[in-house]
Amino acid sequence: MSSSDQQEPQPVRPLQVIYCQICTFPPEYCEFGSSLTRCKEWLQGANSQLFDKYYSDEALQSKIGTLSLEAQAKLEKDTAKKEAKAEAKADAALKKKMASQVSIKRIERNKRKHVTAIHGLEAFDVDLKKASKFLAQKFATGASVTKNAQGLDEIVVQGDVSGDVLELIEGGAGPLKGVPADNVVIIEEKKKKTQE
Repeated sequence: MSSSDQQEPQPVRPLQVIYCQICTFPPEYCEFGSSLTRCKEWLQGANSQLFDKYYSDEALQSKIGTLSLEAQAKLEKDTAKKEAKAEAKADAALKKKMASQVSIKRIERNKRKHVTAIHGLEAFDVDLKKASKFLAQKFATGASVTKNAQGLDEIVVQGDVSGDVLELIEGGAGPLKGVPADNVVIIEEKKKKTQE
């Protein structure tokens, strides 16, 4: 045996990488995201040592010291623009979310058979597959995610459970949390009679 076989190499320990809860980048890359000020606030509360390493006055001066005054002003202006754009985008998304509606349709299949179709939950960041599974377990019926006539996803639950679904949404049960009850509309659709 050779001498290299006798010495076992020390195992390399995995690195512990901290990711920002705001932009999901590592903290040293938060400056390239669109929400630097919120990232700084989070990092200061979560890990003050890393905050001091990257955003203390000395660290910032060492970074900025190599830039000219014009480049510094341009960098600050670009950062302010990025943050304003990100805030405007978040506000627009919130307005769109509050303007969208959830429709609960009670659709008649036969004379006494009904299905309940729930449309518009995806606007409130509800995972439709989890919600359909939750509703199927709650009502002990079949529930599935299907595409409606407009090509949008909706949850179809067997049976007339429109009132119960409304109560679940108002109570914020399971995956239906975060859906405001004011944005829910119940619609009743009757099957058209066919001429013989």
